[in-house]
Amino acid sequence: MSTPLLSQALGGLLRARGLTVATAESCTGGALAAALTAVAGSSDYFPGGVVAYSLGAKRALLGVPGDLLDGAGAISEACARAMAEGARRALGADLALATTGIAGPGGAEPGKPVGLVFIALADGAGTICARHTFDGDRAAVIAAATREALRLAVARLEGRV
Repeated sequence: MSTPLLSQALGGLLRARGLTVATAESCTGGALAAALTAVAGSSDYFPGGVVAYSLGAKRALLGVPGDLLDGAGAISEACARAMAEGARRALGADLALATTGIAGPGGAEPGKPVGLVFIALADGAGTICARHTFDGDRAAVIAAATREALRLAVARLEGRV
């Protein structure tokens, strides 16, 4: 399903259930929030998002613990989970999506290739996270991560994850 269709599907599910979604983005740089707000009436269910690109922003805006960033690092499941939980808390949303990863072309580290993205979802039932490795250039990685985050939220609301 395309990003616009996923955004519309997610919006419909949120609206039908009276729920809200927030975002915490690093590697997608606001693309996820842009996809959500491209749907007319999204202010009914999208209170906002945080683009926390630096470690300092992750700490200050989302409450990601410094020791987590020093240990597991910004490109980790633990960081994605903390970002989603922080966005949910900070924006008072029912659920939150977070993305953190390496969009490229540089930035790869041992065990962390370009295209590695962690996508987390936090809601009242807890926090889930998935690790993905997307192919392509920077734009392709960002687009794929955005689609996958939307897909995860739709699946969660439909009770499939």
